[in-house]
Amino acid sequence: MAVEQPKPFHVLISGAGVGGLMLAILLDKAGIDFSVFERAKSVKPLGAVMSLNAGVFPALEQLGIYEQLQKVSLPITGGFNIYNGDMTKVITLRSSVADFVGYDHIAFARPDFYDLLLARIPPGKIQFNKKVISVEQNEKEAKITCSDGTSYSGDVLVGADGAYSAVRQGLYKQLQEEKALPPLDAQELNKGFICMVGTTKELSLADYPGIDSKEASINQILGQGNAYSWSAFTVPGNRICWNVISQLDSLGEAEKQKLKNAEWSSESNDVMIAEVKDFLIPLGGTLGDLINATPSDIISRVYLEDKMFETWNHGRVALIGDACHKLLPSAGLGAVTAIQDAVALANSLYDIKSQSYQGVKEALQEFRDERYSKVKDQYEASKLNAKLLYGKTWFEKLLRYAVFTFTPRSVQSKGAYKGMEYRPQAVFLPQVPNRGTTPILPQRVSERYQKEQERVASDTSVI
Repeated sequence: MAVEQPKPFHVLISGAGVGGLMLAILLDKAGIDFSVFERAKSVKPLGAVMSLNAGVFPALEQLGIYEQLQKVSLPITGGFNIYNGDMTKVITLRSSVADFVGYDHIAFARPDFYDLLLARIPPGKIQFNKKVISVEQNEKEAKITCSDGTSYSGDVLVGADGAYSAVRQGLYKQLQEEKALPPLDAQELNKGFICMVGTTKELSLADYPGIDSKEASINQILGQGNAYSWSAFTVPGNRICWNVISQLDSLGEAEKQKLKNAEWSSESNDVMIAEVKDFLIPLGGTLGDLINATPSDIISRVYLEDKMFETWNHGRVALIGDACHKLLPSAGLGAVTAIQDAVALANSLYDIKSQSYQGVKEALQEFRDERYSKVKDQYEASKLNAKLLYGKTWFEKLLRYAVFTFTPRSVQSKGAYKGMEYRPQAVFLPQVPNRGTTPILPQRVSERYQKEQERVASDTSVI
C-alpha cells in the first residue's frame, strides 16, 4: 500500500501591494509555496513618490532588488527642504546619512517599484479580480471565498490587503463572536487628512532647469492662510511627484462632510484642483502646472489615515502592512514597515517548528512579538512628523516653530538615522554585512539554514 505523502505547506496572500509582493518573493526564495489574490483587475498603484531607507536595504540587497531600484531612484543627499507658501525657506533637514548607516535614503515613483516587484513573481502565482468576501479557519486550514464564487484553502492566510483589509474584517468578526477582540480594534481608523497625489510625465529642462540632477530635490511647502500643505519631489525621467494635503480638522463641517461623501474619481478632483492650482513650488511654476502635466487617470485623492491595531494574528491568519498598522506618510515609513513585516513573517514561516495548527500559531505569534514594539515607535514618529509638516492647528504651528527654530543641527542629524538600527534580513539567504558605522541590532539566526548550509558543504567536500 502506498503511503500518502503530506501536502506541501501553502500560504495564501490576500493583496498585491508592497507587503504582499515582498512576502511572495521571500517565500519563493525560501521554498515555501504560495498564491497571491488581488481584488483589483490589475496592480495600478498611486502615482506618488516613495522613499526607503537602510531599514530595508539589506533585505532588498539579498534579493538583488536594491541594485535595480537604484536605477529608477535618486538619492536624497541634498536634504529635505521646507518652505513657506511664499517660497521663503524655513529649514533644510539634512539627510545625507550614508556615512553612518551605509546607504542614502532614496526617492522614486511608486509605480516603478511595483514593476520591479511584479517582475520577481513567478508566472501564475498572482490571480487578479479576486475580492475576498469571507474568511474561515479551523485547525486544519484557512480558507477565503471570493466575490466570483471561488474558494481557496491553505495552511496560512496573510492579509496584506490594505487599510480596509477584508481579511482583517473577517478575522475580527470571528474574534468578536468569540468575545476575544480588544475594544480598540473595533474602532474605525483615524481620518486626519485628505491627500491628492500624482506624477508628471517627462518635463522640459527649459521649464524646470536642474530637474535632470542626479540628486533628488525634496521640497515640502507649508501653506499659510489656507488649509493646505504640498510637496514636490524629483524622480528619474525628469519627472516630479507631487501631493497636496489638507487637514480635515481645519475645514468647516459642511466641507468636511462633502469630502467624506465624495467619490474618488477624476471628476471629484476638480474642486480641489481649482483651490490649489496657483500654489507656488520651489522647482518653478505652480502646482497647477504640475497637475496639467500629469495624466488625469493617475491623479488620485485619498484619505491619510492612521491606526495601530493590537491584533495581528489569530490561529492560521496573520496581518501585515496597512492591514494591521496604518501609518501617516509624513515620515516615509509605510513601505518600510510593510517590507520589514514581510521579512519577519517569512523568517518565522521558514523556521516553523511544526506544520501543525499549534506550530502555525506559534510562528505567527513569534512574528507579531518581533514586530509590534518596533512598529509602535515608527507609528509615533509618523504622527509627530505629520504635526510638523501638515498640521494647521495653533498648537501644531507653535510646535513646528519650536522644533525647526531651536532643535540643534546635531540632534537633527541623529534623528535622520534614528530607528534604522533594526534591519531584518532573510535568515534563509546569505547575510549582508553592516555597511555603516553605527551599530545595528543583531540579526536573527536560523538553525535550519545553518544545518542546510553545513549539509551542502559536506556534500560538496565528498564530491
